[in-house]
Amino acid sequence: MGERADTVFKTTGSKWLLPVSEYTGFPLDQVNFLACQLFALVAAFWFRLYLTPSHANPLVKHAVAALLGIAFLIFCFGWYSAHILSVVVVCYLIMIKADVNNVHKYSMATAMGYLTVCQVSRVFIFNYGILSTDFSGPLMIVTQKITTLAFQIHDGMCKNSEQLTPEQKLLAVTVRPSFIEYLSYNLNFLSVLVGPCSDYRDYIDFIEGRHISRRLKQHSGRCNGQNGYNKKLALSPLNAVCRKLLVCCGCMLFFLIVTRSLPIKYNVDPQFVKHAPFLTRLTYAFFSIQAARPKFYFAWTLADAVNNAAGYGFSGIDENGMPSWDLICNLNILGIETATSFKTFIDNWNIRTGIWLKTVCYERAPKHRLALTFLLSALWHGVYPGYYFTFITAIPITMAARAIRRSVRHYFLGCRGLKLAYDILTWAATQLAICYTVMPFLLLAVDSTLVYYRSMYFHMHFISILAAIALHRKHKPREPCATTKTFSSPSSSCSAHCQLAHSNNNDKED
Repeated sequence: MGERADTVFKTTGSKWLLPVSEYTGFPLDQVNFLACQLFALVAAFWFRLYLTPSHANPLVKHAVAALLGIAFLIFCFGWYSAHILSVVVVCYLIMIKADVNNVHKYSMATAMGYLTVCQVSRVFIFNYGILSTDFSGPLMIVTQKITTLAFQIHDGMCKNSEQLTPEQKLLAVTVRPSFIEYLSYNLNFLSVLVGPCSDYRDYIDFIEGRHISRRLKQHSGRCNGQNGYNKKLALSPLNAVCRKLLVCCGCMLFFLIVTRSLPIKYNVDPQFVKHAPFLTRLTYAFFSIQAARPKFYFAWTLADAVNNAAGYGFSGIDENGMPSWDLICNLNILGIETATSFKTFIDNWNIRTGIWLKTVCYERAPKHRLALTFLLSALWHGVYPGYYFTFITAIPITMAARAIRRSVRHYFLGCRGLKLAYDILTWAATQLAICYTVMPFLLLAVDSTLVYYRSMYFHMHFISILAAIALHRKHKPREPCATTKTFSSPSSSCSAHCQLAHSNNNDKED
């Protein structure tokens, strides 16, 4: 949001809301996006309350969801929406014509190839501009959905059950979707603009009215006793939706009051870099990155609320016997803001993308799976040089963080005061490392990134590389006693590359 008042914008989308854009000072593309999401929120309630299984058959619900989604694309992007519609139609033809042994490969090559072409044009044609005609966001979401479904069809129609993990068995698709089902899954109005990507079987269960009952059956073992679900309690998403909308309001207020006063570009302003002391530059970088997050919180939380309003996203019953609506939640704000390690931050950020990378790449690559997952994540995000600076910088930082944690953490677990001091110190170090790593992701260009890193004296690069080398050969600490095991987090199955690619979500609870 924001920071583009000096640029003349041209849009291929609707100009109906241009007066609102001019009055508020927000770019027209953002006004169109917000209008569509708010309309989607209202439509989602109508979808849940009036298109119930007893009043509308699944075909009608698929058609309504798909048509509204296509209307949103046309409203926001005009004729550029043809790119998204074309790749969906082409990949549907691949799905029904290709052999099931190779359908996942062809779908991945087509969807990722087209996305990459569009990302390249975004850089070299738009010249680093993120214009209202930038349709790459929805195309990235559609790419996730197309490839997720293709792999699940391959699992269900090609592999034996012995070859699948328990999760893959649960999500495997044994029948090719019809055209309207395919359109609805990829282009439904609930997630077409900002996601998140969800599993095909979960979406079909939602459309056909068995989404909640299926989830309750999975939690049937907990549905008795004091922690069991109270059947008298209505499974309405209203409380979850209201709570998430309040978060959105808070994020919007924070953006209007704080974020606009701390522009990211000021970190590379020549006068600021030349005259401000190092600690001033470091402090400003820290707070400007912190202030940049709420716009992501706003978009993802609003998208989650829209899905919940339609009755989608029920994940089961929590430990208190209450309904949980976080099945397709894309972030954990508290987990992000209180993260005491790089891994914890990544695990709570863009969660559904992490699950996608894990599902289509990390779990399936026969070898070099970490490198391949990292490459897929980088390609999916785009071709801006700043993205690659971020991913490459994060590798030594993650390795150093792991080495330091293994080497010193056990010394602080015997005393509550020491543990608190350790948590505070690692929180500060994590937030500063995230700030240093993510800055190129927002600056985008090579020149701006190098100006920033030179102004920081490349300090985090040197510190992380030296720490990783110095602690690499150090023996692992002795196994802690039973009283301290409860404080130690489970080891991750993914290394630094996989964490960077958001692929490790094994520690996330429903």
